[in-house]
Amino acid sequence: MKWPARKSFSGPARWDPFEEIRKTQERLNQLFEDFIPMEEWGGGKVYTPAIDIKDEEDKLVVTTDLPGINKEDVEINLKEDMLEISAKSGKEKETEEEGYVRRERAYTRFYRAVRLPTSVKEEGSTAKIENGVLTITLPKMKLEEPAKKIAIE
Repeated sequence: MKWPARKSFSGPARWDPFEEIRKTQERLNQLFEDFIPMEEWGGGKVYTPAIDIKDEEDKLVVTTDLPGINKEDVEINLKEDMLEISAKSGKEKETEEEGYVRRERAYTRFYRAVRLPTSVKEEGSTAKIENGVLTITLPKMKLEEPAKKIAIE
């Protein structure tokens, strides 16, 4: 006679508060998407572009993609150790048909704020936008030299 395999019972599943928070956040996000679509909320979409920060010897080089944005529409702010990049673009199309005018507008905003890994200075900073890629060069602040010890005779 063969005995049936034993089933192990590890007890009730453990409650994970972080999983509950994640699920609640997903439900809230879905509610906002269902009832307040981003296309209509604020008149356009707001994108959060990815940012690359390269730490070179004496400077930080920050790059981000801003497709279709002119340099006049980009604003860069440096507040202590926070770098803020915002940009906007808008397109208007106007056509005249049978005595009336129809206008179509589309606006897109980009916004990103990121904490920098080290202190930088505003003097000597440069920014350029080329082929939809914004490159910001920020010189690092030189830290004061460490105190030198004096030996006692």
